[in-house]
Amino acid sequence: MNIRKAMDIDFDRIMEIYKNAQLFMIESGNPNQWGTLYPSPELIREDILAGISYVIEEETKEIHGVFVMMNGPDPTYQKIEKGAWLNKEPYVVIHRIASDRRVKGVVTRAVDYCKRYSNNIRIDTHFDNRVMQKQIERNGFIECGMIYVEDGSPRIAYQWSRN
Repeated sequence: MNIRKAMDIDFDRIMEIYKNAQLFMIESGNPNQWGTLYPSPELIREDILAGISYVIEEETKEIHGVFVMMNGPDPTYQKIEKGAWLNKEPYVVIHRIASDRRVKGVVTRAVDYCKRYSNNIRIDTHFDNRVMQKQIERNGFIECGMIYVEDGSPRIAYQWSRN
């Protein structure tokens, strides 16, 4: 598997993967995190243009996963409740991670990629997203508390630190 920055030509496939992820979340008891409208096509185009969207592809160039990796600080991570971050060191954030569910290990591949760029990674997920909670914890993240995303809804906040 290869990870590279997403390009405009990848847009349609990325949107397919996000649609698949939306349906999977709804079917698995997590209808409120993304619903059927998030992430929007406009946001995906902004991510690609900003150079923060990445795709996970096979050697055949077939894309199976997508995620955003961006440098902190992230405004939604400024305030944390019911806990604390592991440290105040610089970090990268993983957002909008999704898979087409045709290959295993998309989350692990994304996390391993991000570990090459930072000693600290932060990520969050919805309280109903049990599947992602398990994936995050399997990849060595520690639950740190609760944050609120832009629309005011709460998320479980996690951090991985090499130190």
